Amino acid sequence: MADIFTKKKRSELMSRIHGRGNKATELALGALLRKNGISGWRRHQRLPGTPDFAMRRQKVAIFVDGCFWHGCMRCSRNLKPSTNGEYWTAKIVANRARDRRANRRLRGSGWRVLRIWEHDLKKRPASCVSRIARAIV
Repeated sequence: MADIFTKKKRSELMSRIHGRGNKATELALGALLRKNGISGWRRHQRLPGTPDFAMRRQKVAIFVDGCFWHGCMRCSRNLKPSTNGEYWTAKIVANRARDRRANRRLRGSGWRVLRIWEHDLKKRPASCVSRIARAIV
């Protein structure tokens, strides 16, 4: 399917997407943590990779990864853009490499790293909460 926007308009729309405060991922997990009585977390701490949530006392870093932006192997084949494929493939490969570097740096500093996929947060929220609860014990 061809893009309905001009190249300039698509660029403008994409530039408005920010890496913080995404309602489908970060804000949804924050609400889920509050609902389940999990406290002690802070958002966007200055740590390698800037985790979405950090529990400093337990040294647990939590990233909520969007399926498109982080190249989820389960969902990404359904989310591929129909235009500019080479650009998006390179972008997602670079994002995944950045994620691996952040994981290594955090683990090297003694942190436990959890990555929660957007599709798991939507379809299996209880599983996400139990993973986090196990990590902070």
